[in-house]
Amino acid sequence: MRIVIALGGNALLRRGQPMTADNQRANVRVAAEAMAPLAADHELVISHGNGPQVGLLALQGAAYPAVETYPLDVLGAQTEGMIGYLIEQELGNLLPSDKPFATVLTMVEVDPDDPAFANPEKFIGPVYEQEEADRLAAEKGWVFKQDGAKWRRVVASPLPRRVFEIRPIRWLLEYGAVVICTGGGGIPTMYRPGTHMLEGAEVVVDKDRASSLLARDLDADLFVMATDVDGVYRDWGKPSQQRIDRATSTELSGSEFAAGSMGPKVGAAVEYAERTGHRAAIGTLADVEGLVAGTHGTSVVRG
Repeated sequence: MRIVIALGGNALLRRGQPMTADNQRANVRVAAEAMAPLAADHELVISHGNGPQVGLLALQGAAYPAVETYPLDVLGAQTEGMIGYLIEQELGNLLPSDKPFATVLTMVEVDPDDPAFANPEKFIGPVYEQEEADRLAAEKGWVFKQDGAKWRRVVASPLPRRVFEIRPIRWLLEYGAVVICTGGGGIPTMYRPGTHMLEGAEVVVDKDRASSLLARDLDADLFVMATDVDGVYRDWGKPSQQRIDRATSTELSGSEFAAGSMGPKVGAAVEYAERTGHRAAIGTLADVEGLVAGTHGTSVVRG
């Protein structure tokens, strides 16, 4: 079976943990222990989050004022390589030595005319006092919105249109490789208007939406989103909350979930199930074998 697993950011860095290399390696080791049995029996493609890592690189770059901070597409490429290296090494320590691995720097096309460009809403980076946010907005052209009592930078989050490296990813799978790709939603890339010239985009592509597109393009048999909750809940946070064990894409399409957390995952699952007829699953990484078997988490099937 061909499985695409999208690792949530908590698989790499737990909430409140210092963003050290040792902490990230330790968390990747735990993720690798959960995924290793699947890699032994199935074709496995792994995508992952990168938000904290991109934020850290941006802050480190800003601390060296002699050089302008690198743009988001370049930072995304850097983190894809770094996180892919950790996953390859930790999985490689658990699987037979002849099992091949490959991390693919993955460009994902976005449309410069996507309406999201006119309404940036994706929070990135640290929080600022309003005075500092105003200064950075004037200096760098960044857009800020209030986040609680502070201000944070926001960027557009356009829909993914195409995974440019889909053919080499398929070739690697045909030769038995475990492929790590589309990290952080992929490297946001677009064509300059009126040309065939590619350039990076200062946006963030939603990881789960990009992973859903990847799973569809690879004709995956199963799409798994591993997060830090054991499934999708109705009335989350209320006394009436109840986990959804199985639902159709039609049922979930008419429901509302938190836009910043479970909403994109449900949307990605619905899209995958609708377009492929295969099952999507949402739950914890610790339950990943149960997610594959359909005994744990939330399963989403075509309505």
